[in-house]
Amino acid sequence: MSLAVLYSRALTGMEAPLVTVEVHLANGLPNFTIVGLPEAEVKESKDRVRAALLNARFEFPARRITVNLAPADLPKESGRFDLPIAIGILVASGQIPGEKLKLYEFAGELALTGDLRPIRGALAMTFKAHGDGRAFILPVASASEAALVTDACVLGAASLLQVCAHLAGTGTIETYVPVVAIDASAADYPDMAEVKGQAHAKRALEIAAAGRHSVLMIGPPGTGKTMLASRFAGILPAMTDAEALEAAAVQSLASGGFKVSQWKRRNFRSPHHTASGVALVGGGSNPKPGEISLAHQGVLFLDELPEFDRSVLEVLREPLESGRITISRAARQADFPAEFQLIAAMNPCPCGYLGHYMNKCRCTPDQVARYRNKISGPLLDRIDIQIEVPALPHLELVKAGKGEATERIRQRVNVAYDAQLERQGKPNAKLAPKEIDVYCKPNEAGEELLKNAIQRMGLSARAYHRVLKVARTIADLAGANEIATTHIAEAIQYRKMDKGQG
Repeated sequence: MSLAVLYSRALTGMEAPLVTVEVHLANGLPNFTIVGLPEAEVKESKDRVRAALLNARFEFPARRITVNLAPADLPKESGRFDLPIAIGILVASGQIPGEKLKLYEFAGELALTGDLRPIRGALAMTFKAHGDGRAFILPVASASEAALVTDACVLGAASLLQVCAHLAGTGTIETYVPVVAIDASAADYPDMAEVKGQAHAKRALEIAAAGRHSVLMIGPPGTGKTMLASRFAGILPAMTDAEALEAAAVQSLASGGFKVSQWKRRNFRSPHHTASGVALVGGGSNPKPGEISLAHQGVLFLDELPEFDRSVLEVLREPLESGRITISRAARQADFPAEFQLIAAMNPCPCGYLGHYMNKCRCTPDQVARYRNKISGPLLDRIDIQIEVPALPHLELVKAGKGEATERIRQRVNVAYDAQLERQGKPNAKLAPKEIDVYCKPNEAGEELLKNAIQRMGLSARAYHRVLKVARTIADLAGANEIATTHIAEAIQYRKMDKGQG
């Protein structure tokens, strides 16, 4: 048989389209050609495959070898096609039988010794292979990630020889049995009790965690903003299996891959303020996820918010509303989930000490206004909770006892979050306008207070809805069915740093 046909997968965004690998051997001068829009990594597989076959004691055919990766208009990248190409050559040259090829899909990068190296995107590829009813053969180093797909048949191989023995019937690759993952608990995260004082900020973060609201913290250097943000993931509700699987799939597409030890652990991403727009939203000729997608179902922390380029910050506006990001290129589009929780921090002025109890600030009002104007009104309007994190006097810090533990805060958050899911099937932050009218209707006194606040503070219609959603979360934490005046009043306090309030 001089023709072999087997299956593999490409990666385009979150999708893993099927790739048919066709290997044909013909008479003529020895030549090795790969067609089907291969990128540089795929073209280089010719040398890896040749060396791997020879070092595994197989014969490399001295014939005209043509490898077709179909469909031809789909770009193929990375070294994952090494294994199917090598198997195709061995089957086409009659060195191993090919009767079982239709039962499997293959992916794996070959070392020159014939060993298999881990690949990117194993989770997404296995999900699609399982849907098509085929088992997936891949490097054993990627098998634990692929086995997260429920009921999928994953075969983890250490080398090309092991795969060949399995296909020839002289050996067997056992179906990979996943290690039972333990749900991440509050103990896996830094403890909120380590942050002294700042009860107002902790309360705001508790509300944000319960309703999945975004937060902006404003305060002088050294007041604990970064400490609070790094501990925020610990008070978030536990991830569901569906959320964890989707977050893991996104991580799997990144260059670092997904580690099974991070299963059901909220991701915390903190890009530097020099990051570009592409770094945040993703991109490239073959689009890959950016920071907002890598923070999916987790936390995106932007420290020193005004130091980010304004055009970079503006790319956050759409995903903050929709929870998704679509990256469009001339040849293709890629759609990534981006349901992250934004936690941002900034100083109140260029020197950072405006409002400090020791009166250190020397900035003029114009300098303060220019500094704050680096953040656009539309972006600030989309941040639900905006709070001050003031500097605490030294004596107050010394006297402050140990704060409330993360586990206790998380218990209250879980109760409020479960109440939201039972009532409306989603967290309060994701309520649509027509749902707000149903689930976030305040009592008569609360409605009157909110109307007065809108007129006095000049809030937009979006800010009005966000105040209502925050008030609904505050009521849920209090165990109240009705949104009362106290809930509205507290929610309004968290808009005091809105653009119009400077």
